[in-house]
Amino acid sequence: MPITINGSGTISGASTLSTTVASPVFTTPTIDSAQIATVSGSAPLYAARAWVNFNGTGTVAIRASGNVSSITDNGTGLYAVNFTSAMPDANYAVAVACGRPTPSNDGQAGISGTPAPTTVQVHATTAGDTNFKDFDYMHVAIFR
Repeated sequence: MPITINGSGTISGASTLSTTVASPVFTTPTIDSAQIATVSGSAPLYAARAWVNFNGTGTVAIRASGNVSSITDNGTGLYAVNFTSAMPDANYAVAVACGRPTPSNDGQAGISGTPAPTTVQVHATTAGDTNFKDFDYMHVAIFR
């Protein structure tokens, strides 16, 4: 029997009416490097496992990040990038870049010490200088 609602909002045609609506279930898809399509050619495309853009001067502060829980300021131009979820091992690649709003000096950045599954130490300096320097823009990406 069809259910109808008249102009006054009265429901007719059913002895009982259920108002229960099932809640949708959302899941986060799991995507691994084998599932990522290549742009061209047959070389695989790998996504970053962690990344961060942070202010490396004064009180360090994360601007944006993925799988990075915090940044530790270990002194002038020295920082620890701490991962939210650990890497499977320490055999990952680290890309580090640094810069300032005005390009008065060329920035150079790299890793310091031995990477660990939960953290990586990075540093920054200017070209031709062996002393570490703080930079306004620090960028770190982790690939594995």
